[in-house]
Amino acid sequence: MTDPIRKAEQFRALHIPGKPLILFNIWDAGGAKAVTRGGAKAIATGSWSVANANGFADGELIPLALAIDNLRRIVGATDLPVTIDLESGYGDTPEVVGETIGLAIDAGAVGCNLEDSFPANGRLRETADQGARIRRARQTADAANNRFFINARTDVFFQRPPEEHNDSMVVEAIERARAYAEAGADGVFAPGLADINLIARLSEASPIPLNIMMGDATPQLRALAQHGVARLSHGPRPYLIAMKALEEAARRASE
Repeated sequence: MTDPIRKAEQFRALHIPGKPLILFNIWDAGGAKAVTRGGAKAIATGSWSVANANGFADGELIPLALAIDNLRRIVGATDLPVTIDLESGYGDTPEVVGETIGLAIDAGAVGCNLEDSFPANGRLRETADQGARIRRARQTADAANNRFFINARTDVFFQRPPEEHNDSMVVEAIERARAYAEAGADGVFAPGLADINLIARLSEASPIPLNIMMGDATPQLRALAQHGVARLSHGPRPYLIAMKALEEAARRASE
């Protein structure tokens, strides 16, 4: 078994409903080394953090070539499996998304996030359109003989503020999770969702493992585990923590 295949299998096996994989998202090779030393089981980039660390705003404004080169350095800095946040796949058509997935695989990634909203405005894509993009991503990974983990992010819960999240939004997320699973996705990611009852409904109905993003209102790890969550991502929080600590240290040094 080659190293990329071994890492892909290792990463896939970490997605256990009720025993969430914790991903403390990083943005560069130095961060990957630090999180590896901290006992992580896998490494994940966060697109917001990678973009901001390189002087760009989020939303596919960081050039894809730079993001892939950054990924390659991260992969080289750790023995752990690495998954990359590819935002919307850097392309509207399935063909371009497939090319992006191929670049990530060539750089050593074992998985990616692929979201179903438009980077320019956050509006949701049609489910069928996103399914076609996921299907091409799956075909590209299969052609490379790589069990690449496609984490299909749905931005249903970014369309309204948390206090307006309701059962109808969960129904839409479930429908999308089923369609994305049929297209070849391995997991579903629902950032913005924090209500434990709604999380429980989505977790129970989803045919693929559920990923939740940590936020100020996110339930505790134990509650998420009890309700079947399989993956917990920290998103931009590690970057914000690090930059705040750096700012405060610089301020103290100037006093």
